[in-house]
Amino acid sequence: MARPQAELRKPESGDSNHLVLKPGREKSLRHRHPWVFSGAVERVDGEPGDGETIAVLARDGAFLAWAAYSAASQIRARVWSFDHNDTIDAAFLRQRLEASIRRRELLHGAGDALRLVHGESDGLPGLVVDRYADTLVVQILSAGAERWRSLWGPALVELTGARAVFERSDVEVRTLEGLAPRSGPLVGSVDGPVRIAEEGLGYDVDVVKGQKTGFYLDQRDNRALAGALAHDAEVLNAFCYTGGFTLAALKGGASRVTSIDTSEEALELGRRNVALNGFDAARAEWLGADVFAQLRKFRDQGRKFGLIVLDPPKFAPTEKHVPNAARAYKDINLWAMKLLAPGGHLLTFSCSGAINADLFHKIVAGAAADARVDLQIRRHLGAALDHPISIHFPEGEYLKGLWLQAS
Repeated sequence: MARPQAELRKPESGDSNHLVLKPGREKSLRHRHPWVFSGAVERVDGEPGDGETIAVLARDGAFLAWAAYSAASQIRARVWSFDHNDTIDAAFLRQRLEASIRRRELLHGAGDALRLVHGESDGLPGLVVDRYADTLVVQILSAGAERWRSLWGPALVELTGARAVFERSDVEVRTLEGLAPRSGPLVGSVDGPVRIAEEGLGYDVDVVKGQKTGFYLDQRDNRALAGALAHDAEVLNAFCYTGGFTLAALKGGASRVTSIDTSEEALELGRRNVALNGFDAARAEWLGADVFAQLRKFRDQGRKFGLIVLDPPKFAPTEKHVPNAARAYKDINLWAMKLLAPGGHLLTFSCSGAINADLFHKIVAGAAADARVDLQIRRHLGAALDHPISIHFPEGEYLKGLWLQAS
């Protein structure tokens, strides 16, 4: 029996643009996955503009979702809502923002920095909002989020009481949506680093020019774990950025922490963060060096570490980068394993969305085999609780990690 066509409700703009899927390609949407890929599209009725809300229909005309259209992206549409009774307007999006922020209220803890909006997993595809004390940092990463640009700043100030909202959409992923990178104030202004607190530690965060939105909020729980493992240990923090894991290890009682990064600006901010927290500078060594080369030098020097943290940048931004990324992940893990002291701990991570957890596990296991070391998995690691993963959107699980211990 044919499925009856759901009554369609026009977007706020009043047009009747529709995206019709090929036969059999509606399954993922019926399972509430929020992306429509170009290969699933049979035709587009009308002439929707980039970011415009359109109705996504099955071949038989049945309503599937309201989505933001992007002619330039392989992800041709990103779903705002699966309910045909919804109207995608400013009130709808503000309500989504409010709900996302409310969900974080119990996750705030003792610090004042956390993610408030996590894109598709919070029903706001292409929008990321991080809070750093009284400053919010926004990333607008999709055509749909871009179309509503004027809404985000004022609505966020109203909902949070923030002093300033700064945009950090200066990322390559915007080009996949046909959007130019952007960076600058949306509301108010930001003058210099923003100071935040986390687990009793203070950090100065460069939200204007720092990596991502200025800090790696997703590693909060893993920094706490590193601190718990660091007591009396010689610690190595590779790809250290501004020293998040370094400070956690120093607080946890590490005898010494060696931190490596290629960015002298990041290392300088790391040194300042050590001083800010009153730690003995002699316990913190900062090396401006290539991690791959430096790990080999440490091997040649006979260095051993009781705790090693590997938190590299995204080696595989897309599927085509996976082969090279797999070799890079294997290389750094192999050499790190050779530097582990007996009983030492390795916290190793990948933030590459194109490297899933199973593949990452296989890569690390291969490194252990080649390094001829025996390791036990103590725990699988992921992003902090303010970075939720929708059960319908496994792609949201971009950060994966392993806590390993040497025999």
